[in-house]
Order: sequence, then C-alpha cells, then structure tokens
Amino acid sequence: MSICVIAFYKFVALPDYREMREPLLSLCQKNGINGTILLAHEGINGTVAGSPEGIENLLAWLRNNERLADLQYKESYVSANDKTFYRMKVRLKKEIVTMGVDEIDPTEVVGTYVEPGEWNDLINDPDVLLIDTRNDYEVEIGSFKGAVDPHTESFRQFPEFVRENLDPSIHKKVAMFCTGGIRCEKAASFMLKEGFEEVYHLKGGILKYLETVAEEESIWEGECYVFDHRVSVDHNLAPGSYDLCYACRRPLSEEDKKSSHYVPGVSCRCCINEFTNEDRKRFAERVKQIELAKRRDEAHLKDGKLSS
Repeated sequence: MSICVIAFYKFVALPDYREMREPLLSLCQKNGINGTILLAHEGINGTVAGSPEGIENLLAWLRNNERLADLQYKESYVSANDKTFYRMKVRLKKEIVTMGVDEIDPTEVVGTYVEPGEWNDLINDPDVLLIDTRNDYEVEIGSFKGAVDPHTESFRQFPEFVRENLDPSIHKKVAMFCTGGIRCEKAASFMLKEGFEEVYHLKGGILKYLETVAEEESIWEGECYVFDHRVSVDHNLAPGSYDLCYACRRPLSEEDKKSSHYVPGVSCRCCINEFTNEDRKRFAERVKQIELAKRRDEAHLKDGKLSS
C-alpha cells in the first residue's frame, strides 16, 4: 500500500483559528494521518501523510469550511515502509510562514500568478530578474538556472536582502519561486509594498512545476528539498539522493557523508562548529534512543521533528 503525502496552504482570514485546532487534530488522528499543520489568523499551511482514504477525509473536512472550499494541494506517493512523519501536530502560529514584517497580507496585495506551463517563457525573458526565495541549504541542492540566491538562513532575512540589494527603479520585472508557493506569495506581497511594479511568482511552486512540466522540457536543475523524511525529490517527485543531518537539519549528499566531520545524527561538515560537546552528547543519546525504538519497531517521536 502507498502512503499519500500532500502539501497545502491558503492565505485567508481565520479569526477562529484557535477553535479549529482540536477538531482538526482529532480528525487527523482518527484517520491515521501524521505530519504538521499550522494555523494562524492569516491562514493555513500543512504537509501531512496518510492513506488515500484518510487524506480524502481530511480534504473533505477542510473544504467543508467555505473559506477553504477552493483549497489547492500538491500530492505525491511513497512506500508504506517509509516513515514520512511519526506523529500529528497542529500548531497555532502568528504567521503560517514567518517573515516577521507587519501589515503584509497576501489576501489584499499579491503578485501575478504564473502557471507552471508558462514559467519557462517568463524566466527566459532577459528583462526578468529571477529570485529563489528559499534558504541557502535548499538552493544548494537544486534551483532554476540563473536564479539569484539570496543566501538567507531563514525567510525572516528575505526583506533585508530585498532592501539592501534590489531597487524598484532598476528591477522592473521580478519573478520568484519557492517549494510550494507559500513563501514567494508572501514575498511578492512584501515587494509590491516596497514599490516594485511587476512581481510574478510560480503558482504551486517547484513541486507543481515538477508535477506539470515534462522532464525533457524542464529547466529545473538538481533536486528539490522537502520538509519531510524524503529530504529531497527528483523531477518525478520520487525520493531523491540526499539524507538529512539530524543535528542541523541540512541535506547531505553521499560526498558529504564521507567527510570526517560526519557522525550520523550528531554532526556534519556544515554544523561541526555550531554545537557544543554537550549538544553532541545529547544528539548521540537521541540517536541511541531512535535505534532502540526501531529495533522495537516503534516510531520514536523525536525522530519526526521537522522544519516548518
């Protein structure tokens, strides 16, 4: 049996988002769904996995809310043996994607959506500045050719990058993309507020592009980082070639794992100088507990902690 993985979001006013948490969590648990869903006044954002029937029940529940009736999602399938997520979390947040800038509302001001089938033509225009709105570790394993890498460690740094490096009087046309569409949708709203006139973003993000555009026509290079245990996906949305450093959450290639700094679950070349010896002892103990849980054929909860 295959497990269905869906990623979804919608910017919409949800003043009752706190009251939605418990019913949503209960529904997911009853349907054997694991993953993370974020709720905030500005909307909903989630990545979850479960049986096709369980996922359909979740989508039906969400769409029964008239504000989420047109909720869009991206789906893929993994083997039932792959533990994509280990538990279900519904978290209450100030933002469903954290930028940290007040008064940015994609429901009021938003850029121009570009369908995946039209994306190649847009970004091949020499007058268009193409920006990857994702973080540095995501960009490192794959991106569109010619895209500007802001070298951000978190989305909170994106506004600073724009203000320090871009000029509305010079950069007349800007196109942006991210994994599923949520970050560049908010980034587009921010840039329009900053005075940029023509701001475009890839509808459905990289995942929708890979799902829609034939590989022989694609101008995507590399793999796409995803926030679950697949770590990355290839152009066919199948699990990619990267593993994850469970100390710093960065993707690791086979070459990275040959480094003398690589200790599974404890350190890698990227984070060898980021943690103390006490941290590493704690990480090593976590690895030990995970292995014990696997031997008992149990899902160790800490192994399922994901970035959001």
